[in-house]
Amino acid sequence: MAVLASVALLLAGCPAEPRAPEGNGDRPIAAGDRYVALGDSYTAGYLTGALDPDSGGCLRSLDNYPRRLARALDLELTDVSCGGATTEHVTTVQAPSHGSAVPPQIDAVGEDTALVTIGLGGNDFNLFGVLIVSCVLAAQQDPAGSPCSDLVAENPEALDNVGKIRDRLVEVVGAVRDRAPEARVLLVGYPQPFPASTGCDQLPLADGDVPFAHDALISLNSAVASAARKTGAEYVDVGRASEGHDICSAEPWIAGATPPRTDGAAYHPYPEEQELVADLLLGVLESEGERD
Repeated sequence: MAVLASVALLLAGCPAEPRAPEGNGDRPIAAGDRYVALGDSYTAGYLTGALDPDSGGCLRSLDNYPRRLARALDLELTDVSCGGATTEHVTTVQAPSHGSAVPPQIDAVGEDTALVTIGLGGNDFNLFGVLIVSCVLAAQQDPAGSPCSDLVAENPEALDNVGKIRDRLVEVVGAVRDRAPEARVLLVGYPQPFPASTGCDQLPLADGDVPFAHDALISLNSAVASAARKTGAEYVDVGRASEGHDICSAEPWIAGATPPRTDGAAYHPYPEEQELVADLLLGVLESEGERD
């Protein structure tokens, strides 16, 4: 109950924030520029391509969206995304569930870094774990009800973790700018894994908790967008662009509980989603980079 309650106010969203006066790096990105990708498993893209042999327990794909973007623009990529990463692992050592500990992701950023993408926040406060583990277990006891939503409603004193995720992302952008003041910084939102109202076999949530999960991801993306507004970074709206390709859709871009394909891990992106993100980033970088 305590874990479920920690997301109680996710649905409340984030307050509007003023744009930071320093703005974002505006220099056009050119071939040969140094690009650093910070992120969690949705950036690492496990199983969406051949495994990077140097990624250890981080399980990065050689065909994830940072690799696709780097190839398209001929950039010098350093990809330090890592499965299970939280915003705290930008500045602290991470010990993946498999493999050796990895250095803080911020160590990859230097003064010569021209572009940084950040795809983090979903693992903070165990948000994804609650939705795809705790809520799924609760559904076994009450499949036709709304056990996750009910437990949240019974705990009105739960913390507003959306605001905390936003503030942590603001700190991440600040850490990046401390090391690379001229870098162009893009905050990457999450795809929408959950349908708006009706579940399916690949998404074993209780009937009444499907809308809860859907709205929680909208609120998570609101936190990412709010952090971009507050820091003057650019927000990449993957959630809106991926609508209609949730786990239960006819053409899912996110794998479900028991993926029928071998190119995606459970509750994680398929290659189509990684291609989408790369295309969205490419569109932003080849335009004048209008802010969110």
